[in-house]
Amino acid sequence: MRINKKIIALAISASLVVTGCTSKTSPNPEKEEKEVVKVEKTQETQEDQKEEKKEINLQEIKPNEAGQIMVIMYHSIGEPEAEFTRTPENFRKDLNYLYEKGYRPISLKDYVSGNITTEAGFTPIVLTFDDGWQNNFNLIQDEKGEWVIDPDCAVAILEEFNKKHPDFPLEVTFFVNNNIPFGQKEHLEYKLKYIVEKGMDIGNHTATHVNYKNTDAQRIQKELGIIVKLVNQYLPDYEVNTQALPFGSRPKDKGLYKYLASGSYEDITYNNIAILNVGWDPYKSPYHIKFNPLAIHRVRGSDLQKYVQGVGMYDWMKHFEKGNRVKYVSDGDPDMVTIPENYKKVIDSQKTGDRKIRTYTLEKQ
Repeated sequence: MRINKKIIALAISASLVVTGCTSKTSPNPEKEEKEVVKVEKTQETQEDQKEEKKEINLQEIKPNEAGQIMVIMYHSIGEPEAEFTRTPENFRKDLNYLYEKGYRPISLKDYVSGNITTEAGFTPIVLTFDDGWQNNFNLIQDEKGEWVIDPDCAVAILEEFNKKHPDFPLEVTFFVNNNIPFGQKEHLEYKLKYIVEKGMDIGNHTATHVNYKNTDAQRIQKELGIIVKLVNQYLPDYEVNTQALPFGSRPKDKGLYKYLASGSYEDITYNNIAILNVGWDPYKSPYHIKFNPLAIHRVRGSDLQKYVQGVGMYDWMKHFEKGNRVKYVSDGDPDMVTIPENYKKVIDSQKTGDRKIRTYTLEKQ
C-alpha cells in the first residue's frame, strides 16, 4: 500500500485526540479507534482517486490519434517580413492564433517516440527553428550595462508566452550550424546551457549548411559529427539526435541515406531519431503505419502567400477546419491510443508499443 505522509499525520493527530479523551469521556475506545482507521482509509481512497486518469467523453471530445501533426518551420525572427524571416509581431500573432485554435507544443523527441501528453481535446504541434540565427536567442545590454535577453528574440517571445499561458509548453528545437550558433561567441556556452536547462532542444543542421546532393559518406559524417562535438564541448551529457536537412537535400545515391541517420567522425558518433525535410504539409501520427521518423514533413510558419504559397501553417489549419485533412486530437493519456473505429487499419501496433489501443464509433450528428 502506498504511504501518504499527510494521511499518517492526520491519523496520528486524530489518535492523540481519541486517546486523550478516552479515560474520561469515551464510552467505547475500540469504536473510536475504528473510526480513526476508517477516516485514514477514506482519505487515502480519495487521494488515489485523484491520481486516477480522468475519463473523457469520446463523443464530445472526438479524439483521433491517427490524425496529422504540424511540424512548424521557422528561421529568422526580425525585420522586415520575408520568405524566411518572421517579424516579432507576427511570431507573437502565430503563437496566439495557435493557442486560441487549440494547438499545444510538444517536443520533437516526444513526437517521434509517441510520448504525447497533450491535454484531451487539443492538438499537438512541433515548433522548430533552422540555422541558429542570433535573433533566435539574442543578448543585449540594459541601462545598467548588464546582459539580458532581447525581448524580441524567439526565446524571449516563447518564454513570455509560456508565462502567460502555462498550458502552452516551452517546447521547441533549434537546429544549428557551426557559424557560431546564435551569434555572440562570448555567450555561446550560456545560450546552449540556457536552452537545455529550460527544457528546449538543440538539433543538428550540419556544420556548413551543406547541400547533401553531391556529398559522400565521409563528408556527411563530418558535417554532422562537428555539430555534435561542438554542443558536447559545453554540454557533455546532451545527446544531439535530431536533424533538419539543409535545403531539404539528400544525397543522389540513396545508399548514403543511412549516414544521415547514424555514423561517426573522429571520436564522435551520432544517431538521429528524427530527420526533418523542408516544409510543405502536416505529417502523420507517430502511430501511423506509414510514419517515417527519418523523413518528417514540415509546414512553414507564415501567413503571407507570396512566401508560403499554400504550404503555411494558416493554410493547413483551414484545411483541418474544413475537413480536407484530419488533424490529431489527443485523448490526454500518453499510455493509450484512441481512434475512431474506421481508423484502426492505419495504426501500426508495433509503433504503439505497450500503449493500449481504444476504438470507438462516432455518433452521427
